[in-house]
Amino acid sequence: MPGPDLTDHSPYHPSPSSRLTNASNVILIDNYDSFTWNVYQYLVLEGAKVTVYRNDQVTLAELIKEKPTQLVVSPGPGHPDTDAGVSCEAIRYFSGKIPVLGVCMGEQCIFSVFGGHVDVTGDILHGKTSPLRHDSRGVYIGLPQDLPVTRYHSLAGTHATLPDCLEVSSWIATGPDGGKGIIMGVRHKTLLVEGVQFHPESILTADGRTMLRNFLKMQGGTWAENEDHQKATEQKPLTKGQEMPKANGTSHEKTRNEDKVSILDRIYKHRRHAVTAQKLLPSQRPQDFQAVYDLDLSPAQISFPERLRLSPFPLSLMAEIKRASPSKGAIAMNMCAPAQARRYALAGASVISVLTEPEWFKGSIEDLRSVRQALEGLTNRPAILRKEFIFDEYQILEARLTGADTVLLIVKMLDQSSLKRLYQYSQSLGMEPLVEVNTSDEMEIAIELGAQVIGVNNRNLTSFEVDLDTTSRLMGKVPTGTIVCALSGISGPDDVKAYQENGVSGVLVGEALMRAENITSFVSSLLGGSNISTADSLQATTMVKICGTRTPDAAKAAIDAGADMIGIILVEGRKRCVSLDAGIAISRVVRATKKPQRDTRSLVKYHDECISGDFFEHTARLIRESDRALLVGVFQHQPLSYILAQQRLLHLDMVQLHGSEPLEWASLIPVPVIRRFGVMDAGLSKRGYHCLPLLDSAKGGSGEITKLASAGNTLKYDAGLRLLLAGGLHAENVKDVLQEAKTSGLNVVAVDVSSGVEKEGIQDIEKIRQFIHHAKS
Repeated sequence: MPGPDLTDHSPYHPSPSSRLTNASNVILIDNYDSFTWNVYQYLVLEGAKVTVYRNDQVTLAELIKEKPTQLVVSPGPGHPDTDAGVSCEAIRYFSGKIPVLGVCMGEQCIFSVFGGHVDVTGDILHGKTSPLRHDSRGVYIGLPQDLPVTRYHSLAGTHATLPDCLEVSSWIATGPDGGKGIIMGVRHKTLLVEGVQFHPESILTADGRTMLRNFLKMQGGTWAENEDHQKATEQKPLTKGQEMPKANGTSHEKTRNEDKVSILDRIYKHRRHAVTAQKLLPSQRPQDFQAVYDLDLSPAQISFPERLRLSPFPLSLMAEIKRASPSKGAIAMNMCAPAQARRYALAGASVISVLTEPEWFKGSIEDLRSVRQALEGLTNRPAILRKEFIFDEYQILEARLTGADTVLLIVKMLDQSSLKRLYQYSQSLGMEPLVEVNTSDEMEIAIELGAQVIGVNNRNLTSFEVDLDTTSRLMGKVPTGTIVCALSGISGPDDVKAYQENGVSGVLVGEALMRAENITSFVSSLLGGSNISTADSLQATTMVKICGTRTPDAAKAAIDAGADMIGIILVEGRKRCVSLDAGIAISRVVRATKKPQRDTRSLVKYHDECISGDFFEHTARLIRESDRALLVGVFQHQPLSYILAQQRLLHLDMVQLHGSEPLEWASLIPVPVIRRFGVMDAGLSKRGYHCLPLLDSAKGGSGEITKLASAGNTLKYDAGLRLLLAGGLHAENVKDVLQEAKTSGLNVVAVDVSSGVEKEGIQDIEKIRQFIHHAKS
């Protein structure tokens, strides 16, 4: 054991570790830096026997004679090429023979030895802490992202001169996408050589001793040799009086599993602390959540088991939204959770799993809330799973209030009493939980619990290693009728095939989906189905609304010519406003006149209960598939009571709001609502309210053309948006305008014309026919 004079004053690892047999002769080269003592202290506290040599008071030949088990090169002032003494020469010799670690200048020496260039960074940092991003390998195994590390440097290796044999292992994130900024660590791709630009030995660095412990556990001269050692040996503490071997160690301190248990324990400990603190906040207290729930303000929910049974593929897909993980580090830090959720839904996902753990997985409860909002209005929307470390009813109620349909309960992390209590509480809120197991014993617990949906985690939560056969091995225990899903480690079709043969109902896929360039194609390839078809591929004709209709004869002529909607103005004072008698007469004609022909190209088997459809595509389809034209009443700045009365009196099929009426009125009007928007108006693409947004440049009937280029720049990123276009249209320009809209990235499903089919202020039957012909051709 280390001597009593060595004390770790940091808040992270106060207790010394047992002696390590494989770290019996660590050589630490001192580059004349006060931090060398701290490095020495941490190495000894982690169980190593360490000898320190000044960089100019020892030769390489003398170091070779010492037969070190590991080489550590300390921080120091100056430049690695001129001020590091024997350091670079020692790194060059011992690389490939024993584990080598460089700290600060030591890392710069590694960068330089293998051909890189060390230069100024533009910042002079002295005792500054920065959040560190890393690749979760080497010295970073088991560490969270964005942990604070202490920096004392003005030099660093440059990306442009990074040698081919080295890889960046850690960095300071830059930009909104968390890109790799200043290099904070490098690792040789083959040789067991690693360097860190920051100071793990600083009291301000989180998990510095863990990093050094990870290094001391390494054995051999290459990463391949180290992996063989890790698999074949187990380090044990020295018994009293036992001699430490001089040669490179043949065993290591603990099994990897022991460290990774502590990772999971740390996540749980952190979540318990965070939840406890949150419960104290006004508006976030348990009684506050309960009061909101008692008012029935939680979003509408669907059955998780039933939605899992519905899939366009042989197996149901549980698609996961995951920015990062403890094992993989950063995955997609710039991902927009609600946009990703929509892509998953339209690609055929039955369930969307949202990770809400903030430290290691970089999720939040706000991700869950926004995902639920993004799926509002979808036909057959996926169920939403809160993927979290659940240990308290509070978290389950929070999930329900935020829009979850189910939560995850991990058998390994809960005693049976807690598991049963949380399971039953979730059911009381209408949510059947996903019960996660990994072993045969855990499967028996889940079955005894009566779980309807069991997820078999192929990743062992103790070792964090993936075994894709785990699910198949446990299938024999499952009662008939229980849904079983395979979780973790699934990346391609070969991973899925065996599950289907063994009766697995679904698979959860996270990282592979997050990295997929085309989600729809990837999902179809993964699950053995064809791409989900959309109406875009059907090339249905553009629908036409003839507005400003004032006579029954004009209405019938428009319908006979192929109009899909007949609009009547019900705004007093407008020149096209119809009287009550005229409105009733037009209504009778519209309801009695069938369309001359229906657009059968859209009448495909799309209303499949297994598939999610976008709200606007759904509403546009309902309009198109009507066997008669629909009567639209146009209102502007009028009371809701007046609109409702006119709708009943005139038997309006649809209502068009052309003023500043509240968006929520669409929920209070008993027929579909068209609402006028300008390009920059808020709420245009909001689902669940207006059935179609009318994109118009002015107040209506003005003949002013909508600026499509600017509209395209604003709206083209919403692939599910469907538009009714108005403004300056007539028979001579409608085809060109529709082509321009398409080029601008706008999906126009209908056009609205008023003045463009008039002659001297009166609707002209021939102009109506020509306009409809050109719009639909």
